[in-house]
Amino acid sequence: MSEIGLLDATALKLLGGVVLILSVATGVSWVLTWRLSSPKHDDMLRNLRQRIYAWWFMVAVLFGALAAGETATIIMFAALSLLALREFLTLAPQEVRRVLTLVAVIAAIVHYALIWTHWYGFYSVFIPVYAFLFLPAAAALAGTQGFLARTAITQWALMVSVFAISFAPALLNLPVAIDQGRPAAEAAPPGAGGPAGAKLLLFLVIVVQGSDVLQYIWGKLLGRHPIAPKVSPNKTWEGFLGGVVSATVLGGVLAWLTPFAPWQAAVMAMVSCLLGFAGGLVMSSIKRDRGVKDFGALIPGHGGVMDRLDSLVFAAPVFFHLARYFFT
Repeated sequence: MSEIGLLDATALKLLGGVVLILSVATGVSWVLTWRLSSPKHDDMLRNLRQRIYAWWFMVAVLFGALAAGETATIIMFAALSLLALREFLTLAPQEVRRVLTLVAVIAAIVHYALIWTHWYGFYSVFIPVYAFLFLPAAAALAGTQGFLARTAITQWALMVSVFAISFAPALLNLPVAIDQGRPAAEAAPPGAGGPAGAKLLLFLVIVVQGSDVLQYIWGKLLGRHPIAPKVSPNKTWEGFLGGVVSATVLGGVLAWLTPFAPWQAAVMAMVSCLLGFAGGLVMSSIKRDRGVKDFGALIPGHGGVMDRLDSLVFAAPVFFHLARYFFT
């Protein structure tokens, strides 16, 4: 079987399809820029181009990391988690950043090192148990002023930016992540990252991020009734339903990437999309509470790293454990 790192022939075909879709989107943006020359469209067209170019970059980074192998993919997600952690902690009071940032960064690095070693029994409890207990002890050394807020913000930052997101690359070392197309003698040992795990990761990312895009499109076309106007006025029932249904169908179509039957892939996609929406809503609530529009400005047209990964926060852990308990 032809492979490049964790990308087998099937994943490379998927890459070709993604490149085709982005090429069409780029062409459409150029045509719209040429046809809609009025200044009133400038901001909309600029944002559209920024979003599409950012997707080119993000697709190149993801597939490039997978092509380089499991270690490169885990390092990429670790870097994204550290960037998201930085964005999250900038919303916290200054005393949180001074005292606890170093502890949180060390915990993040240790957590991803545990994923790299495939030590599921430890990385699944390291942050929610050990870091959860150690962080308040470290915060107590700084005094009692604002203690609960400081501790809660830092623990939330670790759980959201590191622990939850890390279950996406952890898919690479599920027992199911064995290249099922190979003879048993050539298959990777249980727990080792392989092309099947990479395809599970691609399935999750495409379905969840596709749901975000489809909800945006359906919302722009038909959106009339906001779901939570005080939290995210642009999220509408029409966009939500249209996006989730479309992404569920997309998940069923992409069943060939996974060990799931088409109906199982559709159910996994629907659950992931619902959780992705919940994650986006929760992250929006945090931003509104802190009085900011975006977590950052690193990705043009999208905001910060957390603004782009917010839907994976809730979706990745649940998808991982559903796959682990029902398909391994």
